[in-house]
Amino acid sequence: MGLLNKLKVGLKKTRDSLGSMLSSVFSGGKKVDEELLKELEEVLILADVGIECTTRVLEQLRKVIKEQKLEESEDVRQALKQILKDMMAKPVPREEGTGPKVVLIIGVNGVGKTTTIGKLAALWKQEGKKVLLAAGDTFRAAAADQLSIWAERAGVDIVRLHEGADPAAVIFDAVAAGKARKADVILCDTAGRLHNKKNLMNELAKIRRVIDRELPDAVKETWLILDATTGQNALSQAKEFQQVAGLTGLVITKLDGTAKGGIAIAVSASFGIPVVYTGLGEKVDDLAEFDPDLFIDALFE
Repeated sequence: MGLLNKLKVGLKKTRDSLGSMLSSVFSGGKKVDEELLKELEEVLILADVGIECTTRVLEQLRKVIKEQKLEESEDVRQALKQILKDMMAKPVPREEGTGPKVVLIIGVNGVGKTTTIGKLAALWKQEGKKVLLAAGDTFRAAAADQLSIWAERAGVDIVRLHEGADPAAVIFDAVAAGKARKADVILCDTAGRLHNKKNLMNELAKIRRVIDRELPDAVKETWLILDATTGQNALSQAKEFQQVAGLTGLVITKLDGTAKGGIAIAVSASFGIPVVYTGLGEKVDDLAEFDPDLFIDALFE
């Protein structure tokens, strides 16, 4: 199944909801006026695009309508589609580094962090990459056990220590193992919740120092996992983690489980961080590389 078709299927709830509302706004050759834009504003906010992002969208749309003298509602619909595409951050191609690529996976408990790591491992293994998992969430009971199950399921190696161990020590061992085993990528789990932002910042900084010291020329990513079904709460989480973690990518899980998939637009546009993967189901292969243009096309079809 192609990515566009996969997105269409996975986004069925959002498409049924947002698509029908957009059709209502733009149907019947409606006059392009302020009333139409107010209807559109309500639709975007209901779809979890968010007030701030929606305001930016409408400002740009008004400008396009004026500059291009748009009079047909379908033309406005197409203009809206392009504005949303342009607002979403695009992944930046990275040069190859020396040694294994390291991906730090962060996010609060319950967003599907462990599941996403397992799916990423399976996907990259299928692509021919040698993947190593690092069980860096040593605070939560059974976190390493859950990750070990996914490692076995995906057919990849895992490095873990005892519960309560220093997460940086786990990452150190994983980096050493990754170099020795000539891994292509090391996927690092981290604690989903610490007592405060200072603890989180200190922990991530310590982990980063280990990685930078041991793999100075490697490609390093920090990806935040967000649950689409939490709506605007995901936006708050992105704000908090961006302040302390320097995010390079987002993974939006459970997009298939919400009628308000606009949160993917809101969080990417608000922080200028690309969505790199999206979860569209429970199966191990229900994870897709994210294409913002195809995502918007899927929402509008």
